[in-house]
Amino acid sequence: MDLQLKDKVAVITGGSVGIGLAVAYALAAEGANLVLCARNRKRLFQVTEDIQQQFPVNAKAIQADVSKPEDIESLVRQINGQYQGIDILINNAGVGSNETIMNAADEKWQYYWDLHVMAAVRLSRALVPLMKNNGGGVILNNSSICAKQPLYYEPIYNTTKAALSMFSKCLAHEVIGENIRVNTVNPGLIMTPDWRKTAAELAEKEGITADEYLDRLAKKYTPIGRFATPEELAKFFVFLCSPAASYSVGSTYYVDGGWLNVVN
Repeated sequence: MDLQLKDKVAVITGGSVGIGLAVAYALAAEGANLVLCARNRKRLFQVTEDIQQQFPVNAKAIQADVSKPEDIESLVRQINGQYQGIDILINNAGVGSNETIMNAADEKWQYYWDLHVMAAVRLSRALVPLMKNNGGGVILNNSSICAKQPLYYEPIYNTTKAALSMFSKCLAHEVIGENIRVNTVNPGLIMTPDWRKTAAELAEKEGITADEYLDRLAKKYTPIGRFATPEELAKFFVFLCSPAASYSVGSTYYVDGGWLNVVN
């Protein structure tokens, strides 16, 4: 199936690892050109080089910490300097948390607010004009099932992801007149390095291995009984980026192996 993404330009935050990297590979396989940003410069430039070696696309790496307004400004300047227009923005950068409301400092709340919410606000505001130059585009915000169904050891993550989902809905209404489609993806259990890190921390408290913790979690919460791979999720992202999803506007899609326990 031709998803009509050849030569499109996609900007992906958190593009060097996990879900963002899987989406980058999947879009490159469809012929899309990429602008990848991430904090880890060495890893970012390595994966960008790997993508260019595997696919006949243009892939550009820009180091940026999107929790910092000044890094976003630098990222946008470089994009504006190279492209007259872009077609896709995937606000993916994010990380899980581990705290209680009573012991988490204001600084931690602010960091996650800037990373999960304001990064999407700032990048959308800055890059929508470049989408208008191309006659429209797609913005996908990578939220979480925790925006609807929280894991109680990470209240800051839950709260900021819920805010991201609402922002996405509001933005969708605001820009659809410019032929820009905005949607939210709420993944469930996706086997990313961040999940492995969290599992190691929580498993140590129980005296079990990270793999044992992850397997127990998957069997407890998901009818499918396993984690998804980032590559499985990436295929859904690519579909939503394509004209095949042209009537999908302002929606939230759960890709969770049946975990969500309400009719949504």
